[in-house]
Amino acid sequence: MRKHTRTLFTVFALTWALVGGHYAGATPQKQEPKGGDLMKEVRHQLVLLPYYSVFDNLAYKIEGSKVTLVGQVVRPTLKSDAENVVKKVEGVSSVDNQIEVLPVSPMDDQTRRAAYRTIYGDPGLSRYGFQAVPSIHIIVKNGNITLEGVVDSEGDKNLAGIRANSVPNVFSVKNNLVVASS
Repeated sequence: MRKHTRTLFTVFALTWALVGGHYAGATPQKQEPKGGDLMKEVRHQLVLLPYYSVFDNLAYKIEGSKVTLVGQVVRPTLKSDAENVVKKVEGVSSVDNQIEVLPVSPMDDQTRRAAYRTIYGDPGLSRYGFQAVPSIHIIVKNGNITLEGVVDSEGDKNLAGIRANSVPNVFSVKNNLVVASS
């Protein structure tokens, strides 16, 4: 359980760093959480969303007490749910919701399922699928796959990219996986 929590924290922290987020010290009002506490609580609330899945990518950046949500989701309700839970976090004054809702497409749904089976069915990558929210996120938009998340090694990153490239009817694969530092 501890490794799972550390991995999820690493996924969000690295994703947050990749989108250029940084924390600028907030002026204390009431008992406003410290930067790290606010970051942990926002991450915690996003991970707990009931329909957050391997096919969604949620990231955020914090500037003072303003939280900007970014990423891609399959369900429009997940976009609004993410905004609503982050608004309720103590110390958050405003939320800028820039989450993209992916277009509805039966072909993209088929590609998502095929990519999931191909990536998580590989013996070298299957361990990433045993988490509550798997650390390799598969984003499919108009026949293009983007891999987001964190893996343990450069070899796992490359293997995931190779497996995603082997999925039929895919136009391109962008591998944005980050290798966790040991």
